Amino acid sequence: MKYLHLIWAALFRSKTRTLLTLLSVTAAFFLFGMLDSVRVAFNSGGDVTGANRMVVASRLSITQMLPYSLSPQIASIGGVKRSSYAAWFGGIYQDPKNFFPNFSVGPGYLDLYPEFKLPDAQRKAWEADRQGAIVGESLAKKFGWKVGDTIPLQATIFPTKGSNDWTYKLDGIFRIDDEKRKGQEQMLLFHWNYFDEANDYVKGRVGWYIIQLDNAGSADRVAKAIDALSANSDHETKTQTEEAFNQSFAKQIGDIGLIVTAIMGAVFFTLLLLTGNTMAQAVRERIPELAVLKTIGFSNRSVLGLVLGEAVLLVVIGGLLGLLLAPIAMTAATKMSGGFIQLPSNLPPESWITGLVLMLAFGVLAGALPALRAMRLNIVDALAGR
Repeated sequence: MKYLHLIWAALFRSKTRTLLTLLSVTAAFFLFGMLDSVRVAFNSGGDVTGANRMVVASRLSITQMLPYSLSPQIASIGGVKRSSYAAWFGGIYQDPKNFFPNFSVGPGYLDLYPEFKLPDAQRKAWEADRQGAIVGESLAKKFGWKVGDTIPLQATIFPTKGSNDWTYKLDGIFRIDDEKRKGQEQMLLFHWNYFDEANDYVKGRVGWYIIQLDNAGSADRVAKAIDALSANSDHETKTQTEEAFNQSFAKQIGDIGLIVTAIMGAVFFTLLLLTGNTMAQAVRERIPELAVLKTIGFSNRSVLGLVLGEAVLLVVIGGLLGLLLAPIAMTAATKMSGGFIQLPSNLPPESWITGLVLMLAFGVLAGALPALRAMRLNIVDALAGR
Protein backbone atom coordinates (compact mmCIF):
# COMPACT_ATOMS: atom_id res chain seq x y z
CA MET A 1 0.00 0.00 0.00
CA LYS A 2 2.95 2.37 0.55
CA TYR A 3 3.50 2.50 -3.23
CA LEU A 4 -0.14 3.20 -4.07
CA HIS A 5 0.58 6.85 -4.90
CA LEU A 6 3.23 5.74 -7.41
CA ILE A 7 0.87 3.21 -8.98
CA TRP A 8 -1.91 5.82 -9.19
CA ALA A 9 0.40 8.41 -10.78
CA ALA A 10 1.69 5.91 -13.33
CA LEU A 11 -1.82 4.72 -14.15
CA PHE A 12 -3.01 8.21 -15.09
CA ARG A 13 0.20 9.32 -16.76
CA SER A 14 -1.67 9.17 -20.06
CA LYS A 15 -5.19 10.11 -19.04
CA THR A 16 -6.83 9.63 -22.44
CA ARG A 17 -5.42 6.14 -22.93
CA THR A 18 -6.30 5.12 -19.38
CA LEU A 19 -9.87 6.44 -19.62
CA LEU A 20 -10.49 4.68 -22.94
CA THR A 21 -9.16 1.42 -21.50
CA LEU A 22 -11.29 1.91 -18.39
CA LEU A 23 -14.37 2.34 -20.57
CA SER A 24 -13.58 -0.94 -22.33
CA VAL A 25 -13.14 -2.78 -19.03
CA THR A 26 -16.32 -1.23 -17.64
CA ALA A 27 -18.31 -2.27 -20.73
CA ALA A 28 -16.97 -5.83 -20.52
CA PHE A 29 -17.89 -6.28 -16.85
CA PHE A 30 -21.20 -4.49 -17.40
CA LEU A 31 -22.08 -7.19 -19.95
CA PHE A 32 -20.73 -9.86 -17.63
CA GLY A 33 -22.89 -8.64 -14.75
CA MET A 34 -26.07 -8.70 -16.82
CA LEU A 35 -25.42 -12.01 -18.58
CA ASP A 36 -24.13 -13.86 -15.53
CA SER A 37 -27.13 -12.72 -13.50
CA VAL A 38 -29.39 -14.22 -16.16
CA ARG A 39 -27.35 -17.44 -16.12
CA VAL A 40 -27.57 -17.73 -12.34
CA ALA A 41 -31.31 -17.03 -12.44
CA PHE A 42 -31.90 -19.72 -15.05
CA ASN A 43 -29.80 -22.29 -13.24
CA SER A 44 -31.43 -21.71 -9.87
CA GLY A 45 -34.61 -23.33 -8.64
CA GLY A 46 -35.94 -26.79 -9.37
CA ASP A 47 -35.99 -28.17 -5.84
CA VAL A 48 -39.62 -28.88 -4.97
CA THR A 49 -39.00 -28.84 -1.21
CA GLY A 50 -40.97 -26.04 0.41
CA ALA A 51 -42.90 -25.16 -2.76
CA ASN A 52 -46.58 -24.33 -2.46
CA ARG A 53 -47.45 -24.24 -6.17
CA MET A 54 -45.97 -26.77 -8.57
CA VAL A 55 -46.29 -27.79 -12.19
CA VAL A 56 -46.62 -31.31 -13.59
CA ALA A 57 -45.25 -31.57 -17.14
CA SER A 58 -43.89 -34.26 -19.44
CA ARG A 59 -40.53 -35.66 -18.41
CA LEU A 60 -39.49 -35.85 -22.06
CA SER A 61 -40.24 -32.32 -23.24
CA ILE A 62 -42.52 -29.40 -22.46
CA THR A 63 -43.86 -29.80 -26.00
CA GLN A 64 -45.09 -33.31 -25.18
CA MET A 65 -48.73 -33.09 -24.08
CA LEU A 66 -50.26 -35.17 -21.28
CA PRO A 67 -53.58 -37.06 -21.16
CA TYR A 68 -56.53 -35.29 -19.57
CA SER A 69 -57.27 -38.54 -17.71
CA LEU A 70 -54.51 -37.65 -15.24
CA SER A 71 -56.58 -34.75 -13.89
CA PRO A 72 -58.81 -36.66 -11.43
CA GLN A 73 -55.90 -38.88 -10.37
CA ILE A 74 -53.74 -35.89 -9.50
CA ALA A 75 -56.60 -34.18 -7.67
CA SER A 76 -57.15 -37.29 -5.52
CA ILE A 77 -53.58 -37.43 -4.17
CA GLY A 78 -53.32 -36.54 -0.50
CA GLY A 79 -51.83 -33.10 0.05
CA VAL A 80 -53.18 -31.60 -3.19
CA LYS A 81 -55.49 -28.70 -2.28
CA ARG A 82 -56.38 -27.52 -5.80
CA SER A 83 -55.42 -28.48 -9.32
CA SER A 84 -56.05 -27.31 -12.85
CA TYR A 85 -54.36 -27.56 -16.23
CA ALA A 86 -53.34 -25.52 -19.25
CA ALA A 87 -52.10 -25.96 -22.80
CA TRP A 88 -49.86 -23.72 -24.86
CA PHE A 89 -51.61 -22.31 -27.94
CA GLY A 90 -49.01 -20.13 -29.66
CA GLY A 91 -51.37 -17.89 -31.62
CA ILE A 92 -50.24 -14.73 -33.40
CA TYR A 93 -52.07 -11.42 -33.29
CA GLN A 94 -51.88 -9.60 -36.66
CA ASP A 95 -48.12 -9.98 -37.04
CA PRO A 96 -45.47 -12.43 -35.70
CA LYS A 97 -43.66 -9.52 -34.02
CA ASN A 98 -46.72 -9.04 -31.79
CA PHE A 99 -45.82 -12.16 -29.82
CA PHE A 100 -47.33 -12.70 -26.40
CA PRO A 101 -48.07 -15.87 -24.41
CA ASN A 102 -51.54 -17.27 -25.01
CA PHE A 103 -52.87 -20.60 -23.78
CA SER A 104 -56.00 -22.43 -22.80
CA VAL A 105 -56.74 -23.13 -19.13
CA GLY A 106 -59.01 -25.47 -17.24
CA PRO A 107 -61.71 -24.71 -14.66
CA GLY A 108 -60.41 -23.25 -11.41
CA TYR A 109 -57.20 -21.96 -12.98
CA LEU A 110 -57.64 -18.47 -11.51
CA ASP A 111 -58.16 -19.96 -8.04
CA LEU A 112 -54.54 -21.09 -8.24
CA TYR A 113 -53.37 -17.58 -9.08
CA PRO A 114 -54.94 -15.18 -6.56
CA GLU A 115 -52.46 -12.52 -7.68
CA PHE A 116 -54.49 -12.21 -10.91
CA LYS A 117 -57.01 -9.52 -9.92
CA LEU A 118 -60.11 -9.90 -12.12
CA PRO A 119 -63.40 -8.17 -11.22
CA ASP A 120 -66.09 -10.67 -10.14
CA ALA A 121 -68.52 -9.59 -12.86
CA GLN A 122 -65.90 -10.06 -15.56
CA ARG A 123 -64.91 -13.44 -14.19
CA LYS A 124 -68.52 -14.66 -14.21
CA ALA A 125 -68.94 -13.41 -17.78
CA TRP A 126 -65.77 -15.20 -18.88
CA GLU A 127 -66.64 -18.47 -17.19
CA ALA A 128 -70.06 -18.44 -18.90
CA ASP A 129 -68.64 -17.63 -22.34
CA ARG A 130 -67.34 -20.64 -24.27
CA GLN A 131 -65.24 -18.47 -26.62
CA GLY A 132 -64.35 -15.91 -23.98
CA ALA A 133 -60.86 -14.75 -23.14
CA ILE A 134 -59.18 -12.62 -20.51
CA VAL A 135 -55.95 -10.64 -20.89
CA GLY A 136 -53.56 -8.80 -18.62
CA GLU A 137 -53.86 -5.05 -18.19
CA SER A 138 -50.46 -4.38 -19.79
CA LEU A 139 -51.37 -6.37 -22.89
CA ALA A 140 -54.77 -4.66 -23.19
CA LYS A 141 -53.11 -1.23 -23.02
CA LYS A 142 -50.50 -2.24 -25.59
CA PHE A 143 -53.11 -3.08 -28.24
CA GLY A 144 -55.88 -0.77 -27.08
CA TRP A 145 -58.25 -3.61 -26.23
CA LYS A 146 -61.33 -3.15 -24.09
CA VAL A 147 -63.92 -5.54 -22.68
CA GLY A 148 -66.30 -6.68 -25.41
CA ASP A 149 -63.73 -6.55 -28.24
CA THR A 150 -63.22 -9.49 -30.58
CA ILE A 151 -59.62 -10.72 -30.65
CA PRO A 152 -58.51 -12.72 -33.72
CA LEU A 153 -55.49 -15.01 -33.43
CA GLN A 154 -53.70 -16.94 -36.15
CA ALA A 155 -52.84 -20.46 -35.04
CA THR A 156 -49.26 -21.63 -35.58
CA ILE A 157 -49.83 -25.16 -34.25
CA PHE A 158 -53.53 -26.01 -33.90
CA PRO A 159 -55.93 -25.36 -36.80
CA THR A 160 -59.70 -25.28 -36.40
CA LYS A 161 -62.03 -26.59 -39.13
CA GLY A 162 -59.18 -26.55 -41.62
CA SER A 163 -58.37 -22.90 -40.89
CA ASN A 164 -55.85 -21.08 -38.72
CA ASP A 165 -58.37 -18.40 -37.74
CA TRP A 166 -59.44 -18.39 -34.11
CA THR A 167 -61.53 -15.64 -32.54
CA TYR A 168 -62.23 -14.79 -28.91
CA LYS A 169 -64.43 -12.30 -27.13
CA LEU A 170 -62.60 -10.26 -24.51
CA ASP A 171 -64.62 -10.76 -21.33
CA GLY A 172 -62.18 -9.46 -18.74
CA ILE A 173 -58.91 -7.66 -18.02
CA PHE A 174 -56.89 -8.69 -14.99
CA ARG A 175 -54.09 -6.87 -13.24
CA ILE A 176 -51.17 -7.91 -11.04
CA ASP A 177 -50.14 -5.58 -8.24
CA ASP A 178 -46.69 -7.07 -7.67
CA GLU A 179 -44.28 -5.11 -9.88
CA LYS A 180 -41.94 -8.09 -10.08
CA ARG A 181 -44.69 -10.16 -11.72
CA LYS A 182 -46.01 -7.51 -14.10
CA GLY A 183 -44.69 -9.57 -17.00
CA GLN A 184 -47.60 -11.97 -16.47
CA GLU A 185 -49.96 -9.20 -17.54
CA GLN A 186 -48.68 -9.80 -21.07
CA MET A 187 -50.76 -12.94 -21.61
CA LEU A 188 -54.12 -14.09 -22.92
CA LEU A 189 -56.10 -16.96 -21.39
CA PHE A 190 -59.07 -18.81 -22.86
CA HIS A 191 -61.00 -21.99 -22.04
CA TRP A 192 -59.40 -25.39 -22.53
CA ASN A 193 -62.85 -26.92 -23.21
CA TYR A 194 -63.21 -24.66 -26.25
CA PHE A 195 -59.69 -25.50 -27.41
CA ASP A 196 -60.29 -29.23 -26.98
CA GLU A 197 -63.54 -29.16 -28.94
CA ALA A 198 -62.50 -26.77 -31.71
CA ASN A 199 -58.98 -27.83 -32.67
CA ASP A 200 -58.69 -30.35 -35.48
CA TYR A 201 -56.11 -32.81 -34.19
CA VAL A 202 -55.42 -32.83 -30.46
CA LYS A 203 -58.18 -34.24 -28.27
CA GLY A 204 -58.15 -34.97 -24.55
CA ARG A 205 -54.61 -33.63 -24.09
CA VAL A 206 -53.27 -30.86 -21.87
CA GLY A 207 -49.89 -29.18 -21.77
CA TRP A 208 -49.29 -29.25 -18.02
CA TYR A 209 -51.05 -29.45 -14.67
CA ILE A 210 -50.82 -26.87 -11.91
CA ILE A 211 -51.28 -27.95 -8.31
CA GLN A 212 -51.55 -26.11 -5.02
CA LEU A 213 -50.60 -27.93 -1.83
CA ASP A 214 -52.23 -28.04 1.58
CA ASN A 215 -48.79 -27.81 3.14
CA ALA A 216 -45.58 -26.73 1.43
CA GLY A 217 -43.69 -29.21 3.61
CA SER A 218 -45.28 -32.13 1.75
CA ALA A 219 -44.06 -30.94 -1.67
CA ASP A 220 -41.45 -33.65 -2.13
CA ARG A 221 -43.84 -36.45 -1.16
CA VAL A 222 -46.64 -35.16 -3.38
CA ALA A 223 -44.27 -34.71 -6.33
CA LYS A 224 -43.09 -38.31 -6.08
CA ALA A 225 -46.68 -39.57 -5.77
CA ILE A 226 -47.78 -37.66 -8.88
CA ASP A 227 -44.82 -38.82 -10.96
CA ALA A 228 -45.49 -42.41 -9.86
CA LEU A 229 -48.92 -42.25 -11.56
CA SER A 230 -47.37 -42.36 -15.01
CA ALA A 231 -44.11 -44.18 -14.28
CA ASN A 232 -43.02 -46.50 -17.12
CA SER A 233 -45.74 -45.15 -19.43
CA ASP A 234 -45.49 -43.20 -22.67
CA HIS A 235 -46.34 -40.00 -20.79
CA GLU A 236 -44.04 -39.96 -17.78
CA THR A 237 -44.22 -36.74 -15.81
CA LYS A 238 -41.85 -34.47 -13.95
CA THR A 239 -43.24 -32.41 -11.07
CA GLN A 240 -41.25 -29.28 -10.35
CA THR A 241 -41.54 -25.78 -8.99
CA GLU A 242 -43.33 -23.18 -11.05
CA GLU A 243 -40.07 -21.24 -11.32
CA ALA A 244 -38.21 -24.22 -12.75
CA PHE A 245 -41.02 -24.88 -15.22
CA ASN A 246 -40.97 -21.26 -16.45
CA GLN A 247 -37.20 -21.49 -16.88
CA SER A 248 -37.58 -24.59 -19.04
CA PHE A 249 -39.44 -22.53 -21.65
CA ALA A 250 -36.48 -20.21 -22.15
CA LYS A 251 -34.02 -23.10 -22.09
CA GLN A 252 -35.63 -24.50 -25.23
CA ILE A 253 -33.51 -22.06 -27.25
CA GLY A 254 -30.36 -23.76 -25.96
CA ASP A 255 -28.00 -24.08 -23.03
CA ILE A 256 -28.17 -20.62 -21.41
CA GLY A 257 -24.97 -21.20 -19.45
CA LEU A 258 -23.06 -22.24 -22.58
CA ILE A 259 -24.35 -19.26 -24.56
CA VAL A 260 -23.36 -16.81 -21.82
CA THR A 261 -19.95 -18.45 -21.40
CA ALA A 262 -19.25 -18.28 -25.15
CA ILE A 263 -20.20 -14.60 -25.38
CA MET A 264 -18.21 -13.61 -22.32
CA GLY A 265 -15.24 -15.70 -23.44
CA ALA A 266 -15.02 -13.67 -26.65
CA VAL A 267 -15.48 -10.37 -24.78
CA PHE A 268 -12.83 -11.13 -22.15
CA PHE A 269 -10.34 -12.46 -24.71
CA THR A 270 -10.58 -9.15 -26.55
CA LEU A 271 -10.34 -7.29 -23.23
CA LEU A 272 -7.17 -9.19 -22.30
CA LEU A 273 -5.50 -8.23 -25.58
CA LEU A 274 -6.55 -4.60 -25.22
CA THR A 275 -5.47 -4.24 -21.58
CA GLY A 276 -2.24 -6.12 -22.18
CA ASN A 277 -1.39 -3.83 -25.08
CA THR A 278 -2.14 -0.77 -22.93
CA MET A 279 0.18 -1.96 -20.18
CA ALA A 280 2.94 -2.92 -22.62
CA GLN A 281 2.82 0.55 -24.19
CA ALA A 282 2.79 2.23 -20.79
CA VAL A 283 5.91 0.31 -19.69
CA ARG A 284 7.75 1.07 -22.96
CA GLU A 285 7.16 4.77 -22.44
CA ARG A 286 8.45 4.63 -18.86
CA ILE A 287 11.62 2.56 -19.31
CA PRO A 288 13.92 5.43 -18.27
CA GLU A 289 11.74 6.16 -15.22
CA LEU A 290 11.78 2.49 -14.19
CA ALA A 291 15.57 2.48 -14.59
CA VAL A 292 15.77 5.49 -12.28
CA LEU A 293 13.65 3.67 -9.68
CA LYS A 294 16.06 0.75 -9.78
CA THR A 295 18.99 3.15 -9.51
CA ILE A 296 17.69 4.72 -6.30
CA GLY A 297 17.17 1.35 -4.66
CA PHE A 298 13.91 -0.24 -5.85
CA SER A 299 14.35 -4.00 -6.09
CA ASN A 300 13.34 -6.10 -9.07
CA ARG A 301 10.45 -7.46 -7.00
CA SER A 302 9.26 -3.94 -6.16
CA VAL A 303 9.27 -2.90 -9.81
CA LEU A 304 7.41 -6.10 -10.71
CA GLY A 305 4.81 -5.30 -8.04
CA LEU A 306 4.39 -1.71 -9.23
CA VAL A 307 3.55 -2.74 -12.80
CA LEU A 308 1.32 -5.63 -11.75
CA GLY A 309 -0.45 -3.37 -9.26
CA GLU A 310 -1.08 -0.82 -12.00
CA ALA A 311 -2.65 -3.46 -14.26
CA VAL A 312 -4.79 -4.93 -11.48
CA LEU A 313 -5.95 -1.48 -10.32
CA LEU A 314 -6.93 -0.57 -13.89
CA VAL A 315 -9.06 -3.69 -14.30
CA VAL A 316 -10.56 -3.55 -10.79
CA ILE A 317 -11.70 0.08 -11.15
CA GLY A 318 -13.32 -0.61 -14.52
CA GLY A 319 -14.76 -3.93 -13.37
CA LEU A 320 -16.37 -2.50 -10.25
CA LEU A 321 -17.93 0.32 -12.26
CA GLY A 322 -19.36 -2.20 -14.71
CA LEU A 323 -20.81 -4.44 -12.01
CA LEU A 324 -22.33 -1.45 -10.21
CA LEU A 325 -23.98 -0.20 -13.41
CA ALA A 326 -25.38 -3.61 -14.41
CA PRO A 327 -28.24 -3.73 -11.81
CA ILE A 328 -29.35 -0.22 -12.81
CA ALA A 329 -29.59 -1.28 -16.45
CA MET A 330 -31.38 -4.54 -15.57
CA THR A 331 -33.98 -2.68 -13.50
CA ALA A 332 -34.51 -0.19 -16.33
CA ALA A 333 -34.89 -3.00 -18.90
CA THR A 334 -37.51 -4.72 -16.74
CA LYS A 335 -39.53 -1.50 -16.37
CA MET A 336 -39.27 -0.57 -20.06
CA SER A 337 -40.56 -4.01 -21.10
CA GLY A 338 -43.59 -3.61 -18.85
CA GLY A 339 -42.38 -6.57 -16.82
CA PHE A 340 -42.36 -8.94 -19.81
CA ILE A 341 -38.59 -9.26 -19.48
CA GLN A 342 -37.77 -10.10 -15.88
CA LEU A 343 -34.15 -9.49 -14.91
CA PRO A 344 -32.80 -9.60 -11.35
CA SER A 345 -32.74 -6.21 -9.65
CA ASN A 346 -29.45 -7.03 -7.92
CA LEU A 347 -26.39 -9.01 -8.86
CA PRO A 348 -26.41 -12.39 -7.12
CA PRO A 349 -23.46 -13.14 -4.78
CA GLU A 350 -22.17 -15.74 -7.26
CA SER A 351 -21.79 -13.06 -9.93
CA TRP A 352 -19.95 -10.70 -7.57
CA ILE A 353 -17.52 -13.42 -6.49
CA THR A 354 -16.90 -14.58 -10.07
CA GLY A 355 -16.48 -10.97 -11.21
CA LEU A 356 -13.93 -10.14 -8.52
CA VAL A 357 -11.92 -13.27 -9.30
CA LEU A 358 -11.96 -12.37 -13.01
CA MET A 359 -10.79 -8.83 -12.26
CA LEU A 360 -7.78 -10.06 -10.33
CA ALA A 361 -7.00 -12.77 -12.88
CA PHE A 362 -7.20 -10.45 -15.89
CA GLY A 363 -5.23 -7.75 -14.12
CA VAL A 364 -2.40 -10.19 -13.41
CA LEU A 365 -2.51 -11.70 -16.92
CA ALA A 366 -2.57 -8.29 -18.62
CA GLY A 367 0.34 -7.00 -16.55
CA ALA A 368 2.45 -10.16 -16.38
CA LEU A 369 4.61 -9.70 -19.51
CA PRO A 370 5.13 -5.92 -19.11
CA ALA A 371 5.94 -6.46 -15.41
CA LEU A 372 8.50 -9.17 -16.22
CA ARG A 373 10.09 -6.89 -18.78
CA ALA A 374 10.31 -4.11 -16.20
CA MET A 375 11.77 -6.47 -13.59
CA ARG A 376 14.51 -7.70 -15.97
CA LEU A 377 15.36 -4.20 -17.10
CA ASN A 378 19.13 -3.47 -17.29
CA ILE A 379 19.75 -0.06 -15.75
CA VAL A 380 22.67 0.89 -18.00
CA ASP A 381 20.92 -0.13 -21.22
CA ALA A 382 17.65 1.56 -20.17
CA LEU A 383 19.33 4.87 -19.31
CA ALA A 384 21.33 4.74 -22.55
CA GLY A 385 18.10 4.26 -24.52
CA ARG A 386 19.06 0.76 -25.76
